[in-house]
Amino acid sequence: MAQPSEMAESSPAETESSPDAADATATEAETTVTVRCTGHVRTELGVYEFEYTFAGDTLRAFLDELFEEYPQLQDMLIAESESDATHSGWAPAPDELPGTWTKNPVGEQTTTYARILVNGHFNENENGFDTELEAGDRVALVYPFMFCC
Repeated sequence: MAQPSEMAESSPAETESSPDAADATATEAETTVTVRCTGHVRTELGVYEFEYTFAGDTLRAFLDELFEEYPQLQDMLIAESESDATHSGWAPAPDELPGTWTKNPVGEQTTTYARILVNGHFNENENGFDTELEAGDRVALVYPFMFCC
């Protein structure tokens, strides 16, 4: 498995020169972001920070490509059910919540304690997996070590 620090960006000279390849490149721009990892994600990848280039400009496109390359991260970060996203120790929510509360739909939630941040903001406080990414943005994959007494 290639380490994230070994990932190389492809140059235009390395892409195919067929008309179909040119059309695909024109419609699907590439975005390069800085990925920062903590806890179990850092341990799994062996690095805490790396640059990652992907086709598209949303968190969803970024995660799709990253999980294709590192499928173990999807299992580690993404909850497949509501129960995977919620810990039994959370305090019960009051009947009326102040302000605007949003939650990502099932399948787009992180597992208990894991979080995905874009430029320091939780993705669900932005536009979920449809949050737009620009070159130079920071994506943090957070899964802290938890110890119990």
